[in-house]
Amino acid sequence: MSIREIFAANLKKYRHAAGLSQEELAHRADIDRTYISSLERCQYAASIDVVANLARELGVEAADLLTRTPSGMDE
Repeated sequence: MSIREIFAANLKKYRHAAGLSQEELAHRADIDRTYISSLERCQYAASIDVVANLARELGVEAADLLTRTPSGMDE
């Protein structure tokens, strides 16, 4: 699994856990909703600043968005 795929899966997982839509997270992070969608579909690579901003809005550490979850521990 590539770092983009790990980031995409974690972004979606933490966004769902926070009960946020793509639109709400985008609004809070001051980025476009379509960018969130593209990140979750591995279409774009996020800058370190975007990763930090999204992590802050999700209430997690930036590293949490970039760390592979051990098998069987996804949900």
